[in-house]
Amino acid sequence: MNRRVGIRGLGRLAGWIFLVWGVLVAGKGFWDVVGGQPEANYFSPGPWQFVTREQWFRYAGFELCYGLACVGLAWGLWKFSERLPIWIEKKEAIAE
Repeated sequence: MNRRVGIRGLGRLAGWIFLVWGVLVAGKGFWDVVGGQPEANYFSPGPWQFVTREQWFRYAGFELCYGLACVGLAWGLWKFSERLPIWIEKKEAIAE
């Protein structure tokens, strides 16, 4: 007995997951670079005492780069999935 298994859709699905996650993380990283501040500033006697601006920008830059890397990985998965067949036939073992 043969069963059809979708292959190209798996690459597309993984690409969509990476794209959504990458856009969310890159958006948060961009916000942190432009106008965000750490939550420690809300609870400290003075701003930027627990977390310095340099540490915050380093973290926000990492967050932005990580998000953009996820978006790039999504693009790569979509391009790679174009080479894959849409379906493959898989033989199932018959259990008796």
